[in-house]
Amino acid sequence: MRLMIFGCGYSGQAIAEEFKRDGAKVSGTARTAEKVAELSSKDIRAFIFDGGSFSDELLAELKQVTHLVQSVPPGSEGDPLLKLMKGRLAELCPRLEWIGYLSTVGVYGDHGGDWVTEETPGSPILGRSIERVDTEEAWTAEGEAAGVPVAILRLSGIYGPDRNAFVNLERGTARRIVKKDQVFNRIRVEDIGGAALFLAKRKMGGIYNVTDDEPGPAQDVIVEAARLMGVEPPPEQDFETAEMTPMARSFYGANKRVSNAKIRAAGFEFRFPNYRVSLAELWSTGRWKG
Repeated sequence: MRLMIFGCGYSGQAIAEEFKRDGAKVSGTARTAEKVAELSSKDIRAFIFDGGSFSDELLAELKQVTHLVQSVPPGSEGDPLLKLMKGRLAELCPRLEWIGYLSTVGVYGDHGGDWVTEETPGSPILGRSIERVDTEEAWTAEGEAAGVPVAILRLSGIYGPDRNAFVNLERGTARRIVKKDQVFNRIRVEDIGGAALFLAKRKMGGIYNVTDDEPGPAQDVIVEAARLMGVEPPPEQDFETAEMTPMARSFYGANKRVSNAKIRAAGFEFRFPNYRVSLAELWSTGRWKG
């Protein structure tokens, strides 16, 4: 496999590691020379891509790519990669066998704490999630036109090494915001990598929720991390009166439980099926610091 990851950031690098362990050659893009150098140091053949155009070197690399992951988020004008590839996928990537698009469970919107599956109609309440729905459909159509399966990976709240409750507690930035009956799903970043490889090797298309087994209140994660660290958790703060940025507050506007039954039924096994297993591993191995 020759994998190209557009937007090779936190999730993209976890995907890269999984594919490399499986023997794939991995390339990726970043927006700056500094980030390109960082990717190169991790054995990822790196290219600058700012969404404007393809360099000659990047075009040459695309000719060899068999698998493509798109992680660059859409903007108000749509998906920057799709705008450049629309109608040209077979020409630009003649060896392409599979596409993975990283989306978000935010596309489901608010369901009052009820369960949602891949069959649940999207009803996003935030602009960034509305753009995701349009982009999912556009990539699926582009793949169909080129005869390439497109897997939509709908991701929940991403965490892992260097991005977790332990880090927030150590920095003093952890907050125990309590909103009655509010739950969230989350996903360990390594499981994103594992799910992408699983779908890619089987050339599976369609929509898949890539999320843990156990939706729960955000404050419970903070309490569990504090217990493992042997420190006192921060005091509870009522959501209604807590000082929060509009962005932070907006995350609490959608309350739902996201099912991962579809990808598990296909045979994928999560390494970190719930936050307790995951936090225990991060703490015991010291990997929480990255």
